[in-house]
Amino acid sequence: MLSWQSPIMVTIRLMRTGKKSRPYYRIVAQETRRKANGSYLDALGTYDPLKKTFHHVNLEKVRTWQARGAETSSTVRALLKRAKAASAA
Repeated sequence: MLSWQSPIMVTIRLMRTGKKSRPYYRIVAQETRRKANGSYLDALGTYDPLKKTFHHVNLEKVRTWQARGAETSSTVRALLKRAKAASAA
């Protein structure tokens, strides 16, 4: 990294995919300067709000990104809390 470059700020947030009136979300690690549906660094899982189910959430990858300093959005924080509770049960 050059001295004039600032470190990359990363956020773990939801990226909407799916069709009109059929939302489907990817949980992604993304630079904060990017658009919400733009390119992302890493896909961490998926969430279907209509069924309220997680098809796949890689909690190990989430912990890795958080250890690197990534912030989570409030919605993702609540969803991850539910995913951890579901995996523990």
